Amino acid sequence: MTSHGTAAYGMYSRDVALPEVVGALKQAGFDKQNICMVLSPAHPDAAIFQDNASSPENSTTTRTIRWFSEFGAVVIPTIGIFIRSKDFYQALLTGQSSSPLSRGSGALMDLGFSFDDAKRLGHRLCDVGVLVYVSCSEAAKAKGAIELLRRTGAHEAASLPPLQAVAAAA
Repeated sequence: MTSHGTAAYGMYSRDVALPEVVGALKQAGFDKQNICMVLSPAHPDAAIFQDNASSPENSTTTRTIRWFSEFGAVVIPTIGIFIRSKDFYQALLTGQSSSPLSRGSGALMDLGFSFDDAKRLGHRLCDVGVLVYVSCSEAAKAKGAIELLRRTGAHEAASLPPLQAVAAAA
């Protein structure tokens, strides 16, 4: 974790087509390793882990796990966490807040959100469905990510101040 990066985030409803959002980010030049998703346990892509807990060899579960493992991190509060990026590992597992598997606010604080924003967004996460967080190396890229997140249907899209964001990998 460094202090010179910035980040953009977007809140989406449960019915968002995450592959389309991620595809748009990739097409705009954002690496999947710089993307972290925090999904409500009720989100269809997260619920699969509860529905198929007795048969983890299910092909849908396997595809979802494979897809999640391509990202910098995916957090499903109370269910599980997938981490590929060293920056997200340091932020989410060595952060100051409670477990990233708590109701979502802990993971958001570890990603650099203030206590109040983490609490507000954590509540919205339960209602809305998924937060897509994009770590950027510069403010101009974060601005572009915000616009892209809005165009792909985010209910709320904004950036984090540079001193709070997990820096993008070079």
